[in-house]
Amino acid sequence: MGEAARVPVRQLGPGGPQVPLFGLGSWNTWDRMDFDDAVALLRRAVDAGVTLFDVAHYNMGPHAEQARTDIIFGEAVRAAGIAREDYHLCGKLWLWEYPTTSFEQQMTTSLERIGIEKADSVVVGDYMSPPDIPSIVTDVAEQIRAGRFDTWGVNNWVASDLATALEFAEREGLTPPAFAQLKYSIARRTMAEGEFYGGYFSSGRLALQASDIFEGGILAGRKFPERKIGADPGGIRDAIREAADKVAEVAARYDASAAQVAIAFCLTNPAVANVLFGVSRLSQLEDNLGALRLAADHGAELRAALDPLWTDRAVNADGSW
Repeated sequence: MGEAARVPVRQLGPGGPQVPLFGLGSWNTWDRMDFDDAVALLRRAVDAGVTLFDVAHYNMGPHAEQARTDIIFGEAVRAAGIAREDYHLCGKLWLWEYPTTSFEQQMTTSLERIGIEKADSVVVGDYMSPPDIPSIVTDVAEQIRAGRFDTWGVNNWVASDLATALEFAEREGLTPPAFAQLKYSIARRTMAEGEFYGGYFSSGRLALQASDIFEGGILAGRKFPERKIGADPGGIRDAIREAADKVAEVAARYDASAAQVAIAFCLTNPAVANVLFGVSRLSQLEDNLGALRLAADHGAELRAALDPLWTDRAVNADGSW
């Protein structure tokens, strides 16, 4: 594809900030790079308009890690000379050990590790047992009042819990979630495009932050990734590997990479405010930037060609797997 344009911005949900259409994730990225390479990648990202960074402290839950990726990000962004006001920091609040480990404790730890005073947004989730929604909304609002961040979203919540959160926030005059960070890809579309979340997106009540768009790299051409990758709700990974062959065929028609096709697919959904992807090499970022032109020139054709690869159609009535 031709030279990529500067990344445009979209609003991150009702009352939310303008954010770049592309954002860089932190899971298994910054800690897999040489430090100088991370600094160079950050400079290039900001120059291209990729100024949203999803940065988390991966220390909780059933698969807790002692990664230093958040610490490395903070060191690298300072070494790159990027001013705090020139990027959007999207953090995470985990529910695995909540409320034993409070949101206040989590934010203090996360901000100290990154070396900043506040985040811009946070994503809350995910969970394995039913959460106390009123407590979550109330505690998030307290962190907003404390100046820890300004807006928030949910991460792969069951749709009925999202409805409860929105209703409780409205009733109590508290800040509601403005966006949902969902697994969303060519093959995994039901939560984002189906009945459970689709109405919130089409009405503009929520924006969509697309994550795991490559399915751990499978849809980008790495069918058997060696590194740790995300969960596989519904157990559809083998079908996704089959879909990856078709994605490669579609990419070849447009002289594009499979990664560009996977990103361009997300861009054809008007609900998408932000597409998250992880890169550990500057060349990957440069390639991904080319998805902007691919989507602009061939978006409708791509979606039509990729529609048969929708794989995850079996979802429970409440929106859970």
